[in-house]
Amino acid sequence: MSRSVSTSTDKIIVDRSRKHRNKAVFDTVKATRERLQQGGASSDAYEREMLTMHVAETLQGATIMPLFIVLASIIGVYITRDVELIIWSLLALSAHAVSLILVKRASKQDITTENLPRWRSLFLGTQIIIGCVWAMFSLAEPASTDPSLMLFYKGSTLLIALSLTAMVSFMLRRATYMTFLPVLAALSVTASISRDPFDVGLALMFGMAILFCHRITSRLYQSSVKLLSYQTEKDDLIAELEVAKSVSDEARRRAEEANLAKSRFLASMSHELRTPLNAILGFSEVMASEVLGPLNNPLYKEYSGDIHRSGQHLLNLINEILDLSRIEAGRYDLNEEAISLLEIAEDCIGMIQLRARTKNIKIAQQFENSLPQVWADEKSIRQVVLNLLSNAVKFTPQGGEILVKAGWTAGGGQYVSIKDNGPGIPEDEIPVVLSAFGQGSIAIKSAEQGTGLGLPIVQAILAKHDGQFILKSKLREGTEGIAILPAKRVMQSLPAVEETHAVQPRRRSFA
Repeated sequence: MSRSVSTSTDKIIVDRSRKHRNKAVFDTVKATRERLQQGGASSDAYEREMLTMHVAETLQGATIMPLFIVLASIIGVYITRDVELIIWSLLALSAHAVSLILVKRASKQDITTENLPRWRSLFLGTQIIIGCVWAMFSLAEPASTDPSLMLFYKGSTLLIALSLTAMVSFMLRRATYMTFLPVLAALSVTASISRDPFDVGLALMFGMAILFCHRITSRLYQSSVKLLSYQTEKDDLIAELEVAKSVSDEARRRAEEANLAKSRFLASMSHELRTPLNAILGFSEVMASEVLGPLNNPLYKEYSGDIHRSGQHLLNLINEILDLSRIEAGRYDLNEEAISLLEIAEDCIGMIQLRARTKNIKIAQQFENSLPQVWADEKSIRQVVLNLLSNAVKFTPQGGEILVKAGWTAGGGQYVSIKDNGPGIPEDEIPVVLSAFGQGSIAIKSAEQGTGLGLPIVQAILAKHDGQFILKSKLREGTEGIAILPAKRVMQSLPAVEETHAVQPRRRSFA
């Protein structure tokens, strides 16, 4: 059995026993809304995300700085012939190893809002240790080396180390200048003691480089935070769309179940009500006609007529409801054939003429001559004209007039117009009148009320024929209903095919 349709008796009630298929989506949206409603929680969430990204980026580039340290120590030993640089390289590699061990431990644990300050302090502490090691490098002064060459080697090594650290650690705030502030302090102390222009220039140049790298890393950090906020907004929108989709799916499922329940109800109502109604109509007609003998009391004959009229009204109501339900369900099939709008209009006028005479209503005709036939369902078009005529007779006062017109439209189609001089319909009530079971204020006050299904059935039938229904009305001036069939349903007469002589086969000549 399909899970999309519930088998419960009440088709309108949602089956609460089923687990919601979009529970994860609802949980995500709930958490997102709570996070957005809390003002300061978003910054901590972004800090946590940035720290997590810093851990991943550090692990991905774990070999870059150790390789540079080894390469720088080899070049330094080659230039200065000082073995102390090997000891420094071992210290630097040990400091980076401590930093990587700490980062690896952080990657195996979940960084939460509670432990976020502790991890950030630990990472910055390891960066300060690495900076102290680079400060020791900046204080190295081999005696057997050219000072200018040593200055060039030291300055280039420190600038490259600063650039690498800025690229790798820009997601950790204040990591760049916290790492190289000890180096800048060491260079500044050396320059103040020696008063050498080269040392002073190196200290100033390195200080400016730290400021520049700090500015760049701050911009990169802010850009990353913005990207994270955009990503969060996108995730929120996706979650909202998923929730809206799930709600619409649930509403569609409930509507389908309600439609199925309505179809079952109408099918059973058609059978259960029509069967006793036929008996009521038949017996009441026999009693009113006194077929089996006269009735002793004259009131019985009057009551029998009232029963017959009430049953006929109920039967018409059932038929209209079933017709509208079949049209809405797409099960209203058209039996199309060539028909004449003029003939159908004349027949309908003849059928409604008796009711019009009882109210002393005059029905005038204004038909164009020689209208070609149209390709449509005769029963449906006849129902359209009868519904419009019935409404016109119903709401036209005593001694009124109804004008029935039929002719061509500007687009090459055909139309039937029925206009009365009744009380009319307020302009704001026209959409209500065209809706199912909708009735205007004048119709409600009228003694001859209807079901409110005539005009919706007319509109639906014309839509099935690709046509159009126009309702025009003004208060105290009357109402006009226009049923239009498109030009593609008009059957134009084609000229007769001229007779042609058969083509004689060409004789072959052989050499």
